[in-house]
Amino acid sequence: MAIEPPLSDLPIKTADRGFYRGFSVDVTVASKIIIGSLVVWAIFWPIQSGRVLNGLNGYILQNFASWYVWVVTMFVLVCIGLAMWPAAGRLNLGQDGEGPEFSNFSWFSMMFGAGIGVGMLTWAVAEPVTHFGTNPEVIQGLTTGGAADNVRMAYKWSFLHWGLGAWACYAIAGLALAFFSYRRGLPLTIRSSLTPLFGKSLSGRLGHVIDIVAVVATILGVAQTLGFGVEQFVAGLTRIGIGGLTNAEGATTTFGIIVAIVVIMGASTLSALSGVGKGIKWLSNINMVLSIVLLSFFILFGATFFGAKAMILGLWDYLIAMPDMSFRIWSSDGDPESVVSKLAAWQGGWSVFYWAWWIAFAPFVGLFLARISRGRSIREFVLGAMIVPALMCFVWFTWAGGTAIDLELNGGANGLIYDAPNGDKIFAMTTFMLTPISELLSWMMAFLIVVLLMTFLVTSADSAVLIVNTINAAGDEGPKARPHILFWGTALGAVVAGLLISGGTSAIQTAMVIGALPFSIVMVLMCVALVKAIWNDGRRAAAGVPTLAPTTIPAAE
Repeated sequence: MAIEPPLSDLPIKTADRGFYRGFSVDVTVASKIIIGSLVVWAIFWPIQSGRVLNGLNGYILQNFASWYVWVVTMFVLVCIGLAMWPAAGRLNLGQDGEGPEFSNFSWFSMMFGAGIGVGMLTWAVAEPVTHFGTNPEVIQGLTTGGAADNVRMAYKWSFLHWGLGAWACYAIAGLALAFFSYRRGLPLTIRSSLTPLFGKSLSGRLGHVIDIVAVVATILGVAQTLGFGVEQFVAGLTRIGIGGLTNAEGATTTFGIIVAIVVIMGASTLSALSGVGKGIKWLSNINMVLSIVLLSFFILFGATFFGAKAMILGLWDYLIAMPDMSFRIWSSDGDPESVVSKLAAWQGGWSVFYWAWWIAFAPFVGLFLARISRGRSIREFVLGAMIVPALMCFVWFTWAGGTAIDLELNGGANGLIYDAPNGDKIFAMTTFMLTPISELLSWMMAFLIVVLLMTFLVTSADSAVLIVNTINAAGDEGPKARPHILFWGTALGAVVAGLLISGGTSAIQTAMVIGALPFSIVMVLMCVALVKAIWNDGRRAAAGVPTLAPTTIPAAE
């Protein structure tokens, strides 16, 4: 039986006139209805929506926790396997002989900014400090919460959540999109990555459903990031002297949520309207400079040696324990006070939450990684997209979070950092460090963090709006109509505000875990489709059958 060339044409019907010109009406309208319904439901029926979402979340954590843990482990193994597989590792994510469009420095910078962004400002301090207080070893009585013997455990679990597993989710999505878009000439949209499994049927309803699932997952994943960012942004504004945004207990008020959303989404929508070459590029440059300044402060004036030790030992502990942490599942025995039930609750609140978050974020980051990785080999992509950004996360966690832990252990913080809300921990730490020296310096550092936080939030939001419109436009990366950018900017802000007002960040977390479940199935199919395509390409090459679609190679920058 003759081997046929791969599918290199996947027509997706788009409107040729009217309001939805250039967009897939089926995908765009359905996505808007789903997101709009969620917003209306959360705002006008907050009690009912909170009850239903919590019920679904509990069901998913009870029945699909193992699914989330194992699929992320699968993504890591597939990425490593593709890099080590000679026939796959050397394949170019573009035409044969095509070079990278961006320099290595620009490539790494953009990957880190897109994949992590504002998360560093919240969790680089908050997560190690929280795990320093409790983690599975503390629950099992193996270490003591808040004591020196628990520092290494705090970093082992922090590295798990921000290490290879997180970046494997992004890498799988990015690899599949880049491979099928730039080698096959298919549209730069999620459905294209499944063509080896479903073929031309993806031009119709099946493909529409896949892209709709990706849009909803993207909105909920970015909403999770913005939800944490809004609370931290309000905490920062309060620290620099803007009052009325929090209550007596320090919690963000409804007024504070609305103010933060209006400021962040207003700026991000304006940036998205200006396009990638202007607003987003300009903000990304600011992000990089301010991030270097802040990280340098922690390395030079924070717990320098404590952080270095945490980096080395934490990395060792993480790599040694990774096989066990990647496969172990804790299941509740029905008794909430039992050790196994507490372990299951911890895993659901941390590991399962993170895996769902990264999966929900994968269509957004994956499409972006595909766009900036054309011309690189699969091996180069896997190594660059998994290892380098993970190491950057570890640096942030060990020197920023390590400084906080050292201040609690040896610096006399006495719970000042540990007891602060997660979003306020970085402000509490820098205030404790600088106020004895100069209140002006303390205020300036808080202001710098607020500006950095603002630019990260705006960059994440405006990039997400443009990515959603690219999926809705059947992979067209060209300029989008202003009304659609305005709609998705408003919708994203409304999702965050509605869920925060109705149930706080836990409501967003619940919606995101639910929304990520169907896309996790899509990602598993991506793995199967990618391996199948590469295997078949090897057979085609041996038979002299073309594996590439004719396309124009873009000029390198």
